[in-house]
Amino acid sequence: MKDLPIIALVGRPNVGKSTLYNALTRTRDALVADQPGLTRDRRYGMGKVGAEQTPYIILDTGGLSGDDSNHMDNLIASQVWKAVEDADLIYFIVDGRNDVTGYDEEIAEMVRRTNKPVIVVVNKAEGKEEDMAIAPFYALGMGDPIAVSAAHNRGILDLVHSTFARFPELEFEEEFEDYDEKSEDEEDDVVLDDGPIRLAVLGRPNAGKSTLINRIIGEERVLASDVAGTTRDAVEIPFSKEDRDFILIDTAGIRRRSRVDDKIEKFSVIKSIEAMQKSNVVVFVFDAHEGLSDQDAGLLGNVLDSGRALVLAVNKWDHLPDHEREWIKTEFTRKFAFIDFTQPIFISALHGTNVDKVLKMAIQAYDNAMRKFTTNELSNILEAAVHRHHPPVSQGLAPKLRYAHQGGKNPPRIVVHGSRVSHVKPDYIRYLMNTYREQLKLVGTPVRLDFRSGDNPYAVEKPQTKVQADKQILANAKGKHLKKKRKSR
Repeated sequence: MKDLPIIALVGRPNVGKSTLYNALTRTRDALVADQPGLTRDRRYGMGKVGAEQTPYIILDTGGLSGDDSNHMDNLIASQVWKAVEDADLIYFIVDGRNDVTGYDEEIAEMVRRTNKPVIVVVNKAEGKEEDMAIAPFYALGMGDPIAVSAAHNRGILDLVHSTFARFPELEFEEEFEDYDEKSEDEEDDVVLDDGPIRLAVLGRPNAGKSTLINRIIGEERVLASDVAGTTRDAVEIPFSKEDRDFILIDTAGIRRRSRVDDKIEKFSVIKSIEAMQKSNVVVFVFDAHEGLSDQDAGLLGNVLDSGRALVLAVNKWDHLPDHEREWIKTEFTRKFAFIDFTQPIFISALHGTNVDKVLKMAIQAYDNAMRKFTTNELSNILEAAVHRHHPPVSQGLAPKLRYAHQGGKNPPRIVVHGSRVSHVKPDYIRYLMNTYREQLKLVGTPVRLDFRSGDNPYAVEKPQTKVQADKQILANAKGKHLKKKRKSR
């Protein structure tokens, strides 16, 4: 079977590559703003426009500035040319509001040397006659340019149709193998597949998140630099390892809210939070040289609120003096006592120390978060826990807990049924959660408990007849009379 064709978007900064990516994929995955240099890493997405006839993949890249003296621009350029190597076709994006620039011509020459098919896409062509918009770009010598307006979603479908009309060799050809029905005796075991494991890597700026990702997947897939804030957008990276499929999500570093005054950084933080909420497991990276801050504790609180499985990775552990190592371990115990379902892994993403343990721990946390339990198993644990320590009396009422069953996964949610459950105290809830984690050996994932009363919430009291109402009045009066009589004695 031929692989899906990959179309790479290449061009100068701020010509609208990410806007076109969003238009072609019909998403808002790529961060977009009227500011050059926003996109830095490669981003892959499934094309949706015109994909009914020919499926394809879109590859967004950072802008080529041509500034060799700028370290960040050089890193971005290296990512762009890696994307071009992966691509089957290149959309060379130019700005239709301007004429051909000198650097457009340089990019065209570099693209031409790759011997990859190219289509010049004249973006931001709204408000112009099509012929007038594309005329200057014939000078690039790359065939007929195509005018679009990605921001206004104009010309996008024509662009895709024209692409595969010009280059039919790119079309995806699906081959079907003959399927022989098996007898019941030959039938394979059915394995439930919940899809790839989504790992979101979170932490403060410059903690080493991108370096860790590159080390895990074994290539320079995302930009890694000593400059804080190198990653601006949440980038999803599919890969396979340990016989499992993953989607690794690199996120922007999250600073204290009071320090986030740039609009782009605010959007980056929002993207990071969204990535966390859409993940199965969060790998939280600390910088050992910076210590453990209250901000780290706040971010971890957000992870706990989301219910995601959690791996703690303390980075830059190599060459740290022994007394500082002991201090950090003590600080972990003191500051993060509320995280008692996982233990930190001390790593060096730069040198690869213990990085393999991060992925193995993430797999274990995911498997625990997705486990299924029987009602009998959960009820037996509840019965034994109640037998050891009965729920304390609250307001003169003692809760009675009868049985439990599973109410969800990721995180495991256990529904406990009983009476007067609203009187179960927080300390006893923590006791039950710890008991379930210990008995079920749930490492790396929190446990959620829901309590439900045995009373029927849909039961409606029947209206009383006149005779019943009179009897109730007499009973109440008799009760009051008896109370007065007891007091007089």
